[in-house]
Amino acid sequence: MSNIKYILGLFEDPDDMMHGIDKLQENNISIYDVFTPMPIHGIDAKLGVKKSRLGIVAFICGITGTFTAFGMIYFMMVQDWPMNVGGKPNFAIPDFIPITFELTVLFCAFGMVGAFFFRNHLFPGRTPRVMELRATADRFVIAIDANKGFDSEKVDSLLKEAGAIEIKHNDRKYLSYE
Repeated sequence: MSNIKYILGLFEDPDDMMHGIDKLQENNISIYDVFTPMPIHGIDAKLGVKKSRLGIVAFICGITGTFTAFGMIYFMMVQDWPMNVGGKPNFAIPDFIPITFELTVLFCAFGMVGAFFFRNHLFPGRTPRVMELRATADRFVIAIDANKGFDSEKVDSLLKEAGAIEIKHNDRKYLSYE
């Protein structure tokens, strides 16, 4: 068994890369991941990527902000320091809608940013991990897991047919910028 972990097909054009994805899928070769320097419309559906659950996280964070606002307002205006302002009740909900809205948006925004950083392993101080350094500049890369039992010559020929300008065999998962 070889020590090659990934086969990388580098493309200059996104259309050639999409053609390469089609060719590999026609031959039942599973694609580990695709790296592009820009977003490409329709690539998620072609690769079978699941829909993002960031909306669910946003809803949960927003509801948390709403309940936090109402809880704080109730505690401050009813429990801690009740004030009689013009004969109004201490917990007059219409008066507190702006504060509730602001805390809902604040919690939602911070929660979504935190969830995005957590999900994508983008913690401060972490070294970026990429398979091919040129994928961040001008190349479109298809990565195939070589340990899945595929014939590497067949994969190489399919990538060349699709228009790959270079094929690399990596012996490690990630490169670093260092």
